[in-house]
Amino acid sequence: MPDFEYTRWDGSQEFTPQSTDKLFDQFSQYMMDYGEFMLDNLEQLGEEHPDVVQKLIDRGYIDRDESGRFQVTPKGVKRVESRAVEELFNVTRKDKTGKHETESRGAGQTVHEESKPYEYGDPVSNLNMHETLRNAISRQGGGTPVEIAHDDLVVHETEFQTSCATVVLLDMSGSMNRYGKYGQAKRVAMALQGLVRGRYQGDFLQIVGFYSYASPMTERDLLYSVPKEVSIRDPRVHLKINLDSPPGFVPQHFTNIHAGLQFARRILKKQPAQNRQIITITDGEPTAHIEARDLYLIYPPAERTARVTLAEAKRCAAEGIHLSSFALIDDYFYLGLVNFVEQMAKVSGGVAAYCNAQDLGNMVVDSFHKGRRRRRAM
Repeated sequence: MPDFEYTRWDGSQEFTPQSTDKLFDQFSQYMMDYGEFMLDNLEQLGEEHPDVVQKLIDRGYIDRDESGRFQVTPKGVKRVESRAVEELFNVTRKDKTGKHETESRGAGQTVHEESKPYEYGDPVSNLNMHETLRNAISRQGGGTPVEIAHDDLVVHETEFQTSCATVVLLDMSGSMNRYGKYGQAKRVAMALQGLVRGRYQGDFLQIVGFYSYASPMTERDLLYSVPKEVSIRDPRVHLKINLDSPPGFVPQHFTNIHAGLQFARRILKKQPAQNRQIITITDGEPTAHIEARDLYLIYPPAERTARVTLAEAKRCAAEGIHLSSFALIDDYFYLGLVNFVEQMAKVSGGVAAYCNAQDLGNMVVDSFHKGRRRRRAM
């Protein structure tokens, strides 16, 4: 997490639009780690320094909802995403994030400097006139008029571009609270949202948080989110919960990768995009799964849960979904976790990697591009 000095405003400096932007940026950085709890601090700040909060409102970054509680506006969420993109993506790789490449060559949106001989069906708008005229002059040995033959024609090569549907599965289990793992994972997810919003408008992206179960998150939900609090600390847990008639209290801090994959597969099944992928970010082996209408919470991790989860990963692959899994190992080298994500890659033909939270951004971005299916020319 970036270093900030979080102190009260002493009123000695006049606010400008730029300083208001900076204030919101610092506030949003804290929201990455502490989620919507930071909105309560705005209430206190508003009581002590109403002019400061009013600047954020006037700038369009925050407002109040129907109940009168502060909320981040769509403009504020978009700024957070844009800042996340700036922080996590290397400037030297910006030329690679314009469109998604495919293996087929055809009438695409991106024109390259490279050229190729004209073939029947190539659009005339892509004609490389400089190379075409040079070929004609060279063939006829100079002089005028220059007569262009079919074999002189050269066209620019283009990339055929295709849309993609992606679901990012974000671990919200209790252990993600440690070492800033969740805040960094959230930054990566918001950066992907900013990337899709700004450069891949034809793509579909859905963030799904998984814990004892799994649920989709809007852009604002993601910004507000925090990991689930650990509610039971028994060294051994084996609970069976009927989803049709659950008890009043269900521990939420377990790791249900199975439910996440199942949820993602159902979402992607409705998407028309030819390229579909699931990116999973987790720091633990699965400790929860679903059988029929029963939820099982099992700790320490059990072979039964792993088997059900791997079967779901295989089912996703069978439906043409590419899987990439990232294991965060900041606080310990958890061999079981590494082995599990490698098993997911093996059964699905996907990708597995382990890293610390600070390295997660570039790895996920690379996977977002390289893990995509490539459509071949017909």
